Amino acid sequence: MNRPMPNFFDPSRIDQVYIERAQEVAAEARAYRDRHGIRPAARDEFRIAAFGIDTQIGFCTPGASLFVPGAVEDTQRTLTWLYTNLDRLTGLHFSMDTHRVFQIFHPAWWSDANGAPPEPFTVITADDVRSGKWVPITHPKESLEYCERLERTNKYVLTIWPFHTLLGGVSHAMVPALMEAAIFHAVARQHQTHFETKGTHAMTENYSVLSPEVLELSGKPVGAFNAAFFKMLMSYDRVYVFGQAKSHCVLSTLNDIRDHIEKTDPSLADKVWILEDAMSPVPAPPLDPLPPELDFPRVADAGIAAFAKAGMHIVKTTDAVVPA
Repeated sequence: MNRPMPNFFDPSRIDQVYIERAQEVAAEARAYRDRHGIRPAARDEFRIAAFGIDTQIGFCTPGASLFVPGAVEDTQRTLTWLYTNLDRLTGLHFSMDTHRVFQIFHPAWWSDANGAPPEPFTVITADDVRSGKWVPITHPKESLEYCERLERTNKYVLTIWPFHTLLGGVSHAMVPALMEAAIFHAVARQHQTHFETKGTHAMTENYSVLSPEVLELSGKPVGAFNAAFFKMLMSYDRVYVFGQAKSHCVLSTLNDIRDHIEKTDPSLADKVWILEDAMSPVPAPPLDPLPPELDFPRVADAGIAAFAKAGMHIVKTTDAVVPA
């Protein structure tokens, strides 16, 4: 049966920034566990993971620099799903997009001929770097190589994002209402929540939780496939995926999961369940004509269709979570 919502949960605060009420949440979790006979996660015979991608203030809270329209409603559905399926979810895992001011996709990395930084959402091509339209403040050779390598992948071109999810800043933190759900689950099910950071290397974007967009520059590694975290997720019998944004970090992470599964064990695709109503795409930029690769809603939908074809499950938060 679906479990009732805890007393402290207030859906009207999902879009708000506040300090998580850890002590109050933990106390209610203990009482809830006793009242409803919630078993420790270690006793689960069929182990289910909930994997939230970049469910941070920087993407999910109105007013944040990279707020994804639809993210508040996605979080509402996610929270209802987490609480009502508490006794079925073994472990909670969350990625944390983690950046600093000087990174190749932030305005501070580049300047024009007058020394001015690019505006957010500026696209910088390899030709722009070669012509001097945009000049990196450091590592000129590697910055050009980065743009060239990105363009060869036919996935994304270098986009200058607003400063976001800066380490130490408020936007880096997880949405408070979701953080409280993680605390509640941890205490009620006696299972530590796992947080996986990504995006700390200055010379590459890291949309995927599992690998950066570029692995090597000037013969030196700038990242690698996160085999340990992949193994952790695949140790479960089922993994539910949600978060932001459907067109970028969720899409790239699922691409990496699918590609690695197809190389190693295609049967693992059956473990991946995508909560499609708990994620939203970045809106397409107002360009006319709009390049296909920048039509982010279309890119996201095409990706979801490809994942279904690969054997992953596309579901909604309203669908029953029934162990196999």
